[in-house]
Amino acid sequence: MELPFAESYKIKMVESLRRSSQSEREHWIKEAGYNLFNLKSDQVFVDLLTDSGTGAMSDRQWSEMMLGDESYAGASSYYKLKNAIAEITGFGYFLPTHQGRAAENVLFSAMISESDVIPGNAHFDTTKGHIEFRKATAIDCTIDEAFDTSLDHPFKGNLDLAKLEAVYQRYPLNRIPMVIITVTCNTSGGQPVSMQNIRDVSALSKRYGVKVVFDAARFAENAYFIKTREAGFESTSILDIVKEMFSYGDAMTMSSKKDAIVNMGGFIGFREEELFRKASVFNIMFEGFITYGGMSGRDMNALAQGLYEGTCFDYLETRIKQVAYLGSLLRDAGIPVQYPFGGHAIFVDAKRFLPQLPREQYVAQTLAVELYLEGGVRGVEIGTIMADRDPITRENRYPELEMVRLAIPRRTYTDNHMKYVAACLINVWNRRHNITKGYVITSEAPILRHFTVSLEKAK
Repeated sequence: MELPFAESYKIKMVESLRRSSQSEREHWIKEAGYNLFNLKSDQVFVDLLTDSGTGAMSDRQWSEMMLGDESYAGASSYYKLKNAIAEITGFGYFLPTHQGRAAENVLFSAMISESDVIPGNAHFDTTKGHIEFRKATAIDCTIDEAFDTSLDHPFKGNLDLAKLEAVYQRYPLNRIPMVIITVTCNTSGGQPVSMQNIRDVSALSKRYGVKVVFDAARFAENAYFIKTREAGFESTSILDIVKEMFSYGDAMTMSSKKDAIVNMGGFIGFREEELFRKASVFNIMFEGFITYGGMSGRDMNALAQGLYEGTCFDYLETRIKQVAYLGSLLRDAGIPVQYPFGGHAIFVDAKRFLPQLPREQYVAQTLAVELYLEGGVRGVEIGTIMADRDPITRENRYPELEMVRLAIPRRTYTDNHMKYVAACLINVWNRRHNITKGYVITSEAPILRHFTVSLEKAK
């Protein structure tokens, strides 16, 4: 008989989880202002809020932590990480930061000015936040196919070249410091970008003199999809695909809490020494000296090892097949999800799930709360609350996609947990017609409001 698929690891240590009652969850979520970020971790049974920093490190990563060099300057851990980054990504210059949004803060401080425009494929929340904080504008150039969750398109993260060139032609080029390619594209459902699209975006941008910057938090998962979905790459190794991807870029920001499978860490990769030196000034101001940049030596060691593990095909296959397993359970039950399934999460189409709710009552947030109430499963809204208000009009921005993201931590949960999550959501699906009220905001921050927003039930 054909051998079934099995995980490429075994479990060495476990952490206990506590099941809660529905009455407890009703009390806790009300206390939290119906904001899932405000819940305590022990009030959650299966935590799919994020895959960022929530994965399980390997025995080799833990071993590397014991070898960390905590010297303030010139630590051996810095050079170990530098060599790993150069070998895997091809970027010869880098700055360590404590996480991805810190990398954005440093790089954007060096590159973005007021009134600039930054095109890209569905910028994620912190990326857009850092752009708008600098009074610049993020312009989404994602292909239209990304917004049809039922459409089977292998690379819904792709940039639309016509949309991108229209930006280049409409605005003065000295106001376009970069185009951002997010791999995989989180906001469109963890969807990959094809190698051909990366090549085309790079060639177009070079013609106009615009730098290409990768938001590379999930670059290895993107490489896996190129290998398994794009013609001509079937026999190419993940590492070779990664090197080609990054060869078309001028710089990259990395939240290492994703594909490097660490709990904390990030970095910026640079092609040119000039930009590296300009950004170094801000790294010293905001993060630390350029050879530690907000990271301890032990964390740099774990990160370096995680980069090698995260680009291993067997690991990637295990990780992405678990995501697809959850997606298949939901899709088979008739639940509308972004298809094809992404690399790090399943995205539930809340507008198709709860079409009876008005958008002003935050449809995706309502669905996320209902899922928590059903079984203690914590997801996150990727919709109107996360889209924030327009910085000029202060009106809500209503994105085309209203999603609940179920982000799966790496090497953390079993397939039985995926069955449990699916059963919870199927139960909500079966009573969806009884959900007739959403939520209204009672207090919010002026930017990146979704982290701390408070809500109450709509009257």
